[in-house]
Amino acid sequence: MTEPLKGFVHSTESFGSVDGPGIRFIIFMQGCRMRCQFCHNPDTWNIGGGNEMTSDELLNMALQYKPFWGQKGGITVSGGEPLLQIDFLIELFTKAKAQGVHTTLDTCGLPFTYDEPFFSQFNKLLAVTDLILLDIKHIDSGKHKELTMWPNESIIELAKYLSEINKPVWIRHVLIPERTDYDDYLVRLDAFLKTLKNIAKVEILPYHKMGVYKWETLGIPYQLDGIDPPTAERVENARKLLHTEDYKGYLDL
Repeated sequence: MTEPLKGFVHSTESFGSVDGPGIRFIIFMQGCRMRCQFCHNPDTWNIGGGNEMTSDELLNMALQYKPFWGQKGGITVSGGEPLLQIDFLIELFTKAKAQGVHTTLDTCGLPFTYDEPFFSQFNKLLAVTDLILLDIKHIDSGKHKELTMWPNESIIELAKYLSEINKPVWIRHVLIPERTDYDDYLVRLDAFLKTLKNIAKVEILPYHKMGVYKWETLGIPYQLDGIDPPTAERVENARKLLHTEDYKGYLDL
């Protein structure tokens, strides 16, 4: 008898309200190759750690809360980086769609490639994914590498591909003083987003320090020590430069 496929899960959240439309059951997968200086969950980095769970176990946990989801809620899979466990995601989302559940994938996009077998598997996943939350950490590839230890070319390619196939996307951008909060970078990001036709929402996520204690617990030197969250004025400036009010498609999701 074949062993069921298992995913490595960091944690779950029963009543998420910011990671997709409506009230959502959020699954945080374990494992990430990025090393973002602002990461508030460095405990998700270790690949192969976490709790081993089957898709049925996760889905059954989620479905307990289905009465609270209303018309727009559902399941969001986040991380870590969930695309590192793409086969497990395909199985989970396929079963979720069979139950009529709205599925959202929250990804940094780094694993994306047109190479096989990933690309075919990714398209299988898209077939059972209703919405993608795509984090664009930095529009400049060199600065992106400084911020995350990886360049951004695969992320930009993913954004373009999702536009080509018209898959609904919410773009998320973390605003960090001395890193991403510069008008010229925001203007460049805005120009890129304007080339895409599938964006339903653009969100500015102000940098915060709520995960600093995890870095300390893990004994990892915190990279943004001394940098405070952006002011309300800078957050509003970023919203204006990225024309966030132009993206209203999320109201129809």
